[in-house]
Amino acid sequence: DWEDNPFPQGIELFCQPSGWQLFTERNPPTFFVAVLTDINSERHYCACFTFWEAVERQEEEEEEEKEPSSPVQPAQLFAPKSLVLVSRLDHAEVFRNSLGLIYTIYVDGLSVSLENVIGNLLTCTIPITGGAQRTISLGAGDRQVIQTPINDSLPVSSCSVALLFRQLGITNVLYLFCAALTEHKILFLSSSYQRLTDACRALLALMFPLKYSFTYVPILPAQLLEVLSTPTPFIIGVHSIFQSETQELLDVVIADLDGGTVNVPECVHISLLPEPLLQQTREALSMVLDPELEVADLAFPPSTISASSLKMQDKEIRAVFLRLFAQLLQGYRWCLHIIRIHPEPVIRFHKAAFLGQRGLTEDDFLTKVLEGMAFAGFVTERGAPYRSIDLFDELVAYEVKRMRAEEGNKQKILRHIKELAEKLYKNVSPGGLSAGGGSCSGRSPSDLCSRPCTSSVALL
Repeated sequence: DWEDNPFPQGIELFCQPSGWQLFTERNPPTFFVAVLTDINSERHYCACFTFWEAVERQEEEEEEEKEPSSPVQPAQLFAPKSLVLVSRLDHAEVFRNSLGLIYTIYVDGLSVSLENVIGNLLTCTIPITGGAQRTISLGAGDRQVIQTPINDSLPVSSCSVALLFRQLGITNVLYLFCAALTEHKILFLSSSYQRLTDACRALLALMFPLKYSFTYVPILPAQLLEVLSTPTPFIIGVHSIFQSETQELLDVVIADLDGGTVNVPECVHISLLPEPLLQQTREALSMVLDPELEVADLAFPPSTISASSLKMQDKEIRAVFLRLFAQLLQGYRWCLHIIRIHPEPVIRFHKAAFLGQRGLTEDDFLTKVLEGMAFAGFVTERGAPYRSIDLFDELVAYEVKRMRAEEGNKQKILRHIKELAEKLYKNVSPGGLSAGGGSCSGRSPSDLCSRPCTSSVALL
C-alpha cells in the first residue's frame, strides 16, 4: 500500500478508470498518466501501461462429464494487466519507454533479467533541474539521453497547450482560462485518457505564474464520480462514456475535447479578461495559430507564410499568456506590504491600491483573480524581496515598457512572442534535444528515451 495515497480505494482504480473487465479480443497495449494528490498537496504521477493476456480456463475434473463435441465453443477471454510507475516528477516519455521495455522483455521472453532492469530503473539518480544532461541504460541494451530543464519553476508542457487549442479553438480555451482563474468548476470529457491528462496539464501551464490550488484529477475513475458534486472548484477529466452521468451538473463548465465544444450552464457567469487585453490576446493567438490569416486578402500573398512546428507553437502560445500576465499584473510589487508585528514578517497585497492605479476598480475579472487562492499563493511565493527569479519576473521588470510601446504593431509583437518562446524552449532543451514534456508523436517501446528520468519512483 502507498502511505500517501489520498484515495483509500487504492491506485488500482486509476489503472482501469472505467472499471476492470474481460474482453473477447486482445486489445493493443495502452499508456496514460494519471495524477494523484496526497494530503500535503503534492502531486504524484501514476504512469499506467496496460496489456491483455488470455484467461486460462479450468479443465473439468472428470473427462466423462464433458459434453461430446458441442457445436458452441466458449469464447476466449482476455484480461487486462497493468504495469504502474509512480513518481513525484512528471516525465511521461521516460515512463512510457521504461514500462514498454519491461513489457517487451516479458512478452518476447528476452534473455534479460527483469529484476535487474527494474532495479536499475529505481536506483538511477538524475538531477531534477539545472539543465544537466546524462546518458543511462536500464541494462537491456537501451540508451537513454536525459535532459533536465534549466529552471523547474517554469511549467513543462511539451505539445499539450498547442493540442488543446487545436481541439477547442481560441475562444473556448479563453473561456476555460478565465473560468479557472475565477475559480469555477471545469470538467474535461474525452474518449482518450492521455488527452484528458494533457488538457488538464495545458490549462495549468497557461495559468503560470499562478498555481492552481484546488482539486485536480485529470483522470477520475468511474467509482469516484461522486467527487463531481463537491461544492469547491476543480479541474477534472472523465471518460466520455460517462457523459450521460454529467448532464445533471448545473454549475460545471464542461469541455468536450473530442467534439471541440465548451458548455457553460445558464446559471454560471464567467468573467472575461478586461478590454483591450482580451482583444489583444485573441489577435496574438491568431497570429501564432493561423499566420496565413494576415495575408489572406492580399492580391500577391507571400509563399513562405507557415505556422511553427507543434512544439515551438506550444511555446509561442505560452509566450502570449506570459505577456498577458505581465500586462495584467504590472506594478504588483508596488502594492506589497510587509507586516512585522508577527514573529515572522507577513506579506500582504493592497488590492484596492492596485485596482485604483490601474483604473480597474469595477472590473469583475481582475477583482476575482486578486481575491482567489491562486493569487494568494502567488503573493506568498513571489512577494519576498530576495529570491531567485525566472522568466516572468524578468518580463515584469524589464519588458512591460517595450510591450506598451509596441501595442498595435503586429510584427513587433510577433517578434517578441517568438523571443519568449525561444527562451521557454531552451529551458527544456538547452542542448537542442527534445526534453521535459514528452513526445508529440507515438513511439514504440524499443525507441530510445530523450526525456528526463526520475530519481523517485515506485513500481507496483
